Formats: sequence, structure tokens, C-alpha cells
Amino acid sequence: METFEQIYRAYFTDVYRYCLKLCGNTDEAEELTGETFFKAMQKLDSYRGACELRVWLCQIAKNKYLSEQRKRKPEPLSDTLESPADSPEDLAVRTDEAERVSKAVHRLDEPYKEVFLLRVYGEMPFENIGKLFGKTANWACVTFHRAKARIKSELEETKQ
Repeated sequence: METFEQIYRAYFTDVYRYCLKLCGNTDEAEELTGETFFKAMQKLDSYRGACELRVWLCQIAKNKYLSEQRKRKPEPLSDTLESPADSPEDLAVRTDEAERVSKAVHRLDEPYKEVFLLRVYGEMPFENIGKLFGKTANWACVTFHRAKARIKSELEETKQ
């Protein structure tokens, strides 16, 4: 196995970009990237090689990010209104929809969930996603579209 320093050098940029797409803030992305590699260093002996190391690191980053999001207090309603035209009712509908989509994504089985998150939040091309899983770009594209269809289907079922 590679030394941790080699792992850090090889995957830092990819993990940082993924973190930046998750949080949309360079300072938070840097902090999240650092926390990801710190956690990876602590858990390196538990890495079994079931997926590519890059995927494992991005999974750690995603879990750290989601954990932090759950800890944060919601912003006051007045701070979240984007424009004077936004009514509290409109905001509630958008918030509810986002929550429903998020829950549907997290109920997806692997690899659908991971491929969907890498494509949507990581904005990775299908070719890169396929490589992460040792598959083709076509496999990644099909898996992504199947994940989207499952999410859409679940959202339609819960609407009724």
C-alpha cells in the first residue's frame, strides 16, 4: 500500500474539488478536505480495497459534510428569503421538496447513490466516474440515469 503522504499528494486535488462542489465555499472546502484526510489517516487500516481509494476518500468527505450539515442550526427565515417576491409559503415548498429529494437520494442502493452524488455534487464527467468504479463511461451514465429514475419514481409515489 502507498504511504499516506503519497495518497495525500495523489488525491488531494480530487478530494478538494469534490468538497468544493459539496459546500460551494473555498474556506469550508479546505477545512473539509483537511478533516477528510485526517479521518482517512486514522482509518487507513480499515480500508479494504472494495472500491478505488479516491471513492473511499470522497465517501469520507461526503459523510463529514453531511454530519456537519445536520449539526448546523437552520438560518432564520428572514435570512433565507432570496427576494422580496419569495413568500414564506414558496420557501416552505422549496425546502420541503429539497428535503424529499435528499431523503430519496440517501435511500438509493449503492452504486446508484454514489454515482448520483459524484455526478450532481462532484460534477464529475461520466468517464471519471466510470474509472473510479473500474467501469466504462457508459456504465456510469446508465447508472446515473437509473438513479434519477428511481428518485423521480419515489418522489411521485410520496406525492400521492
